Amino acid sequence: MVGPTAVGKSALGVALARALSGEVVNADSMQLYRGMDIGTAKVTAAEAGGVPHHLLDIWPVTEPASVAAYQGLARAVLDRLLAAGRTPVLVGGSGLYVRAVLDAFEFPGTDPVLRAELEAELARVGPAALYERLAARDPAAAANILPSNGRRIVRALEVLALTGGPFAATLPEGAAPVYDAVRIGLDCPPELLDERVAARVDRMWAAGFVEEVRTLAEQGLRAGRTASRALGYQQVLRFLDGELTEDTAREETVRATKRFVRRQRSWFRRDRQIVWLDATRPDLVDAALACITDRS
Repeated sequence: MVGPTAVGKSALGVALARALSGEVVNADSMQLYRGMDIGTAKVTAAEAGGVPHHLLDIWPVTEPASVAAYQGLARAVLDRLLAAGRTPVLVGGSGLYVRAVLDAFEFPGTDPVLRAELEAELARVGPAALYERLAARDPAAAANILPSNGRRIVRALEVLALTGGPFAATLPEGAAPVYDAVRIGLDCPPELLDERVAARVDRMWAAGFVEEVRTLAEQGLRAGRTASRALGYQQVLRFLDGELTEDTAREETVRATKRFVRRQRSWFRRDRQIVWLDATRPDLVDAALACITDRS
């Protein structure tokens, strides 16, 4: 199950897993990190209601994200659940992670020397110069990466150098499915989702989000190339470093999340296999189950 941030995927995932004698498998890249709980809206024990959840809290915040590593871990979990007669319910808003599990993607490896050179250049000249190079060599990849996202720019340039081909070629449209999965997407009107995003950020702050980030900073969050850039976490780190006021960090978290929601929508709408449901409908669980029954 996929959809933008704050649309209600976690709750529906739990309900479906319970109805299908299944278990939830996380496909949110930031929920893979230990201690990143409040800012990622990670399900609590009460919200899980006894439904097992897999692939939460598996990496320290200093670990760079690796979709290839996640792919192997997730497929192992899915295969184990299927062999045991349990229904895996894959839930998350990280589109690349979902497709990496469900579709036949093969990711290029990495070259530590090349990666180090690109990261040193990023630190020296900033992301704008590298983004300009990427846009000239691979416009399709650049169109799907924020000009400020140095980590993804470096990875795209690395793939270009290693494969001699565009980054998009490693993520082919229409890739063969690995699993016979029903793909359900949740969405709701943009203005309502904007309200949900703002309310979610309010809840984060009320639940002690700043203290969560402060604790993670003591565990090396600033050194984590992926975790330190997570929505909310990067803004609070700037507050803790004196670069922003707390109110500004909060406001920027809301704005950044709304921008991210738009990118999520754009990504998921390209997948024609997804059956979309309105997250506000009162019979949402029954409608989702009907999608699964119809497919069966």
